[in-house]
Amino acid sequence: MLPFIGYNANDYIAHWIKIGQTHDPAQLPRIYQVNWFRRDDETGKFLWPGFGENSRVLKWIVGRLEGTAEGKDTVVGIVPADGALDTDGLDVSAEVVEKCLKVDPEDWKKEIPLIEEWFEKLGNVPQEVKEQLDILKANVNA
Repeated sequence: MLPFIGYNANDYIAHWIKIGQTHDPAQLPRIYQVNWFRRDDETGKFLWPGFGENSRVLKWIVGRLEGTAEGKDTVVGIVPADGALDTDGLDVSAEVVEKCLKVDPEDWKKEIPLIEEWFEKLGNVPQEVKEQLDILKANVNA
């Protein structure tokens, strides 16, 4: 992504940290991460049925914002609780949904060196971001 960032990424990150520190937290945007490209270990096929169904995840996010959708805590954040993701009409088993939502600390341990490498490329990453990486490391016991 770095070649596509047309501004100093650290300044951009610092800007949003400042916004977070100087505004009412209830009025700030929420941040969500989704991996649409998780594959089944056995078949190699994508687990999620496709982009046309992404609105189901967005529906859950809106429900979270409105306080109507359940989530469960993981070492990296909150994922939909069992049954909280609308799969009505989809040919997707509960097992597949569980695989989609699985948060494996071992996978995140493998990501940490990549994140550290990214931080090195960026250079002067704001301390608040480095602290979040330290929290991630502690959460996954890396």
